[in-house]
Amino acid sequence: MRNTAKITTAVLAAGALTLGLSACGSDKDAASDTSGPLVVAASPTPHAEILDYVKENLAKDAGLDLEVKEFTDYVTPNTATEDGSVGANYFQTQPYLDDFNKKNGTHIVSVVDVHLEPLGLYSHKVKKADDLKSGATVAVPNDTVNEGRALQLLAANKIITLKDGVGTAATPADITGNPKKLEFKELEAAQTPRSLDDVDAAVVNGNYAIEADLKPAQDALVLESAKDNPNSNLLAVKEGQEDDPRVKKLAKLLNSPEVKKFIEDKYAGAVLPSF
Repeated sequence: MRNTAKITTAVLAAGALTLGLSACGSDKDAASDTSGPLVVAASPTPHAEILDYVKENLAKDAGLDLEVKEFTDYVTPNTATEDGSVGANYFQTQPYLDDFNKKNGTHIVSVVDVHLEPLGLYSHKVKKADDLKSGATVAVPNDTVNEGRALQLLAANKIITLKDGVGTAATPADITGNPKKLEFKELEAAQTPRSLDDVDAAVVNGNYAIEADLKPAQDALVLESAKDNPNSNLLAVKEGQEDDPRVKKLAKLLNSPEVKKFIEDKYAGAVLPSF
């Protein structure tokens, strides 16, 4: 049976004050006390599902007491890891983590890469990217790294062109060529699949695509390539917690043959092992 705490964005907002007031106590419980369970913050799909597989099938034999907390946003897992409310998180890529640390003064570090979720362009209105009409509206994630990835995906497929060297910091202001005169609607990443009935197309992160019953390998108009892709999702902790024996056990399990097979069997190409 799943023993997962599901935390919605609304509940998180309502409980922000409580979280701040209890940070000192939870720091000891979740991060400093290595004899207790390792509490890991994760996005519901596929991160929490993968962790639940580890919890239910591998953790006991490895001597790991694992607790999974689900978060539906891309901010709270890092702030909770920084303040010690959780001992680790599993939801993000290295470029996103680097950008988050820089902007927020946090000290989160990567432990191990686990999987890649290819970013895709989806539409309820056209069957091919070439069918997008002049002036079509395309939704993209509004956080720095994922917006940059989205625009890089469109550029790689010759839908737009971008300034040389702009990388994952790209924004619509960096578009140098836009033959279809596309208009871009910047949304929170979690909202992009929900926007598909209101826009002509949307670039959706892999985890949110899966949650919305989109099949990246089949449904995406264009899909991010896995080859030489730096955007693997990773297990992360606050700096200084890398040698926590619980973290080391989890890192080893997340890179195990059993987890690789689980990812390949369950997600059928929508999620790819990075090890």
